[in-house]
Amino acid sequence: MKLVISIGAAYLLDFLFADPYSWPHPVKLMGKYISWFLKRYNTPSKSIFLQYMIGLLLNVSLIFLIIILSLICLIIAYQMNYYVGWAIEIYMIYTCFSAKGLAIEAEKVKDELTQGGVVKGRKQVAMIVGRNTENLTEEEIIKAVIETVAENTSDGFVAPLFYIVLLGPIGGMIYKAINTLDSMVGYKQFPYKYIGFFSAKFDDLVNWIPARLSWIYLVIASFLLRMNWKNGIRIGLRDRKNHNSPNSAFPESVVAGALDIQLGGTHEYHGKEVYKPTIGDDNRSPSIKDIDKVNLLLFCTSILSVVTMSIILLTIRI
Repeated sequence: MKLVISIGAAYLLDFLFADPYSWPHPVKLMGKYISWFLKRYNTPSKSIFLQYMIGLLLNVSLIFLIIILSLICLIIAYQMNYYVGWAIEIYMIYTCFSAKGLAIEAEKVKDELTQGGVVKGRKQVAMIVGRNTENLTEEEIIKAVIETVAENTSDGFVAPLFYIVLLGPIGGMIYKAINTLDSMVGYKQFPYKYIGFFSAKFDDLVNWIPARLSWIYLVIASFLLRMNWKNGIRIGLRDRKNHNSPNSAFPESVVAGALDIQLGGTHEYHGKEVYKPTIGDDNRSPSIKDIDKVNLLLFCTSILSVVTMSIILLTIRI
């Protein structure tokens, strides 16, 4: 019951406050550690084997650091007062959720496109995607936003919630560490091709189940929101593997089907073209209104996942 209440309170905090930049956040600490580690140990001139080992050490050391720091914080807080300890648990869980923050970033792109046009839209979408945005058309900008929200419905909410349910707040922290490593170094191009290998593989592993859960949640959400849920199932089944990642196409395919648009395709990352299969049918061009629709799918999925996983938690512990 305590964990269920903590998850509910953390979800409410995320909905109310999103991710204020001035607030302390574990991901900032993770990012600083990764940057320090890379500056100190990552030298592309080193042998390929040594770069692999440095990458493995980066993963192990960050996860170990996060576990130790999380335990220390909780032990100290609970020694001060039971409710202080519980409050720290809730805050840790809250920092694992990013549904509201993701929706806000998508809204910012929509606003810039509407008010400032394609040039400002390109600058804003660059804040949330890894691809080069200098030459994107309005349609490509909208697709980039939809893909990001769809993928991060899993990575930014369902996955951390899944590991919080399994392992408590520290499980969420471990997931965020792995996901942050993948975001910063899990690229297949220079200079992280070898040092980022384990980061990318660990991220693929921990997201395997959540991505497939997100597929189910998004189908249900598209039904509840009266979108094209039947097409979401059809495209979701047909194109769920149409991605270089073993997980990303699961949520993206359902969203593409529910919105009746096509996502994916080749994009430029760090100056190099990266081929990606298309997802969905090219029945219509995506519009700015589709950003609102994918945000609705995000919020509906987040509610569904919180409710169902809380019921499972309560059932197991009866």
